Amino acid sequence: MESSPEAGPRLDVAAVRSHFPALKAGAAHFESPGGTQTPEPVARAIVETLTGPLANRGTVTRAQRNADDVVVACRGAMADLLGGEAEGMIFGRSSTQNTMDMARAIAKRWQAGDEVVVTRLDHDANVRPWVIAAEARGATVRFADFDPATAELEPAHIEAVLSERTKVVAVTGASNLIGTMPDLPAIAALSHSAGAWLYVDGVHHAAHTFVDVAASGADFYACSPYKFLGPHCGVLYGRPEVLERIAPDKLLPSSDAVPERFELGTLPYELMAGTTAAVDFLADLVPAGGGRRDRLRASMAAVEAHEDRLRARIEDALARLPGCTVHSRARHRTPTLLVTFDGHDMVDVERALAARGVNAPAHSFYALEASRRLGLGDAGGLRIGLAPYNDDADVDRLIDGLQAYCDR
Repeated sequence: MESSPEAGPRLDVAAVRSHFPALKAGAAHFESPGGTQTPEPVARAIVETLTGPLANRGTVTRAQRNADDVVVACRGAMADLLGGEAEGMIFGRSSTQNTMDMARAIAKRWQAGDEVVVTRLDHDANVRPWVIAAEARGATVRFADFDPATAELEPAHIEAVLSERTKVVAVTGASNLIGTMPDLPAIAALSHSAGAWLYVDGVHHAAHTFVDVAASGADFYACSPYKFLGPHCGVLYGRPEVLERIAPDKLLPSSDAVPERFELGTLPYELMAGTTAAVDFLADLVPAGGGRRDRLRASMAAVEAHEDRLRARIEDALARLPGCTVHSRARHRTPTLLVTFDGHDMVDVERALAARGVNAPAHSFYALEASRRLGLGDAGGLRIGLAPYNDDADVDRLIDGLQAYCDR
């Protein structure tokens, strides 16, 4: 791996790709915003957990201790990834489920006239749970807009709908549709000045940048390991002192401790082991010293540099294609591009690319409010998303496929 004092270590993409068995099938994968491919160490950790002695958590038998060790290790790994406390890490089936459950629990504190702020930039998983919870309690939902011309959601958009009755502000860390990364610290300051908690959907955010939940000001931060090379489950971080103030629905004999009071039933031990393996894999993408948190900082810097370089190549090519509009325009954004071609159904483009072994899906990807605000209705567009395992050959195939489609 090459490195320089100024730029830090560079990502050895060939070495990274060697750990992904799925890549041997030959496709170029640009569908990572919907879920990444899985490296072999993650799959191995899942298998080893399932095939070793395993029982419900405890301290008496080896099987019990194995389960407990998996949980403790995973909470620690996620604390290193997000920069939060291990005791604030809640595990569930998905981020959608976690947010739905947390919204219901938080809303127990609301009454008629209280307000919650959501945004038109967000995935519906950070909109509908709050709408449903508000309706159940007689609270009011206020929508913060974003500028479709620039794709920016500014702090001023949030400030315009805040009031002394606002209880929660729910905002994305990065749009899964167009990649926009709002200014979280500024939004957190506004939210807290109004006495509201900030709930961040970091599902797309955590896959592409070094996360520091403390610096962001988020009171809650939701993410999904399968978006950053891990297995299909959801993780929700809540500041422990905030979680102590929330009483979720739970079974009588289950623990009332934080974070266990938010986790329903037996935890998915094998998926938690896979999540730890994914965090470790990310931490070791480039050579770096220090603890896991320090190594993650170096690795994610290398990932950002690599993905931004490939994104620039794709954007340059798109600018030369007739009738192509790139809707991802924000100053700070992930390497995710939403594009449309005048007069063409984006599903046709998706199929044409798939026939050439290039996977880039077309849809609105549950970001209904954002797609409609962009004037795309519920159809959305063609989404091109990058991951650490994408290389220049993948980009060449994508560009050639799009050019061939436009030339036909």
